[in-house]
Amino acid sequence: MKQSGDNNYYNHEYHNNGYGGQNPYYSQPQPPLTPIQPQPPRNSNGNQGGGSFLLGLLLGVILAVLIGGISAAGVKIYDLVKENDAREVNGGPKGAESVLNEDTEKKIATIEEVIGEYYYKDEDIDTDLMIEGMYSGMVDALGDPYSVYYTAEEWNLLMQDTEGIYYGIGAYISVDPATGLGKINGVIPDTPAQEAGLRENDLIYLIDGESAQGLDLSEIVSRVKGEEGTTVRLTIYREGETDYLEIDVERRKIESPTVNYQMYDNGIGYIQITEFDDVTTDQFTEALAVIKGSKAKGLILDLRGNPGGSLPVVVDIARMILPKGLIVYTEDKYGERDEYTCDGQHELNLPLVVLVNGNSASASEILAGAIQDYHKGTLIGTTTFGKGIVQRVMPLSDGTALKLTISAYYTPNGNNIHGVGIEPDIVCEFDGEAYYEREIDNQLQRAIQEMEKMTR
Repeated sequence: MKQSGDNNYYNHEYHNNGYGGQNPYYSQPQPPLTPIQPQPPRNSNGNQGGGSFLLGLLLGVILAVLIGGISAAGVKIYDLVKENDAREVNGGPKGAESVLNEDTEKKIATIEEVIGEYYYKDEDIDTDLMIEGMYSGMVDALGDPYSVYYTAEEWNLLMQDTEGIYYGIGAYISVDPATGLGKINGVIPDTPAQEAGLRENDLIYLIDGESAQGLDLSEIVSRVKGEEGTTVRLTIYREGETDYLEIDVERRKIESPTVNYQMYDNGIGYIQITEFDDVTTDQFTEALAVIKGSKAKGLILDLRGNPGGSLPVVVDIARMILPKGLIVYTEDKYGERDEYTCDGQHELNLPLVVLVNGNSASASEILAGAIQDYHKGTLIGTTTFGKGIVQRVMPLSDGTALKLTISAYYTPNGNNIHGVGIEPDIVCEFDGEAYYEREIDNQLQRAIQEMEKMTR
């Protein structure tokens, strides 16, 4: 078995983890069958489809941390070769002609010459931006939405604070592929976003009067975040409204755990994991200890809206739940297989129900898939997103970085769920009307009902 820290790169089972959000619920003691807080699972409103997650979730407060523990030992910085040595060292893609050859070099020079001679606005020509555009274009041409070239500025943003503390508005943001607009996928309770009236599924049309259409996720988030105490104006399209909404949101310090937990009066424990980040393992360990210490007769694990995160983190959490055996394995293009296993010494000995939906992705699916394969718990909700591939982040010596899809992952039974998702054991569609109008979470209620059957 090879752990991600054993090699020279950092494996990230990426779907993007927006860092640090309590999304649907707030941890307060509540009577049985009562929703914890009127905040819906991300991408609910009766629509559990995961199309908006295609480009990954990000927090509106910051760029999501794609690389979690990237600062850990073992990260290799790729040296950039000199121009004269490029073809000799790299040789182009395996089995394909290098894109860097005499013809392409001539064509680039010709295009540059034509632009310089004829483009009517000399002041708008940014050669640095054109160069970065060429690099981005190479990666974009792969046609893989999860493979990305990061400029030095973007990379620095991604490397920012990983402690769950940010300056922003407190909303989860994705790119809606149908419109090309930013989309609010969830609002963190008690944050400026909630106070200003932003709602899940709101589409961001303008940011401070400038169009948000066609921007990539990093651009949207960088415009939304900002200095503490400043205000961002979002022009919002909301389904059912006859006109755009102008919403001013003050940026503030946002602190948000990745794990929320509580005990119900009927002895059922509840743990929600909003994403799998560096801090999640310790937070889950604490939550599980409290639940066990409270003599819980069963546990509900809520993975709804969890977009994924770090492969090592989800493996660590799986080792606190699963019996001895395989958790997940990956295979790359060369057929090399890396296995992640559990020794079974910390197997959870409580009845288990797992809540999932169409926005439970990647790392969430690794955990849910393993639980299902081992018949360790009952999955309730709707089909998960279906992201069964792994990315690796490779920093470059000039401060830029590449994130590339490098392998597929498989559940213990050998299932690759990419593009398919995981079917729950009990299908329960989310009732958005009941939730928004009466604050009733029907999926959580069903989970509690099933748990009560198990523990009678």
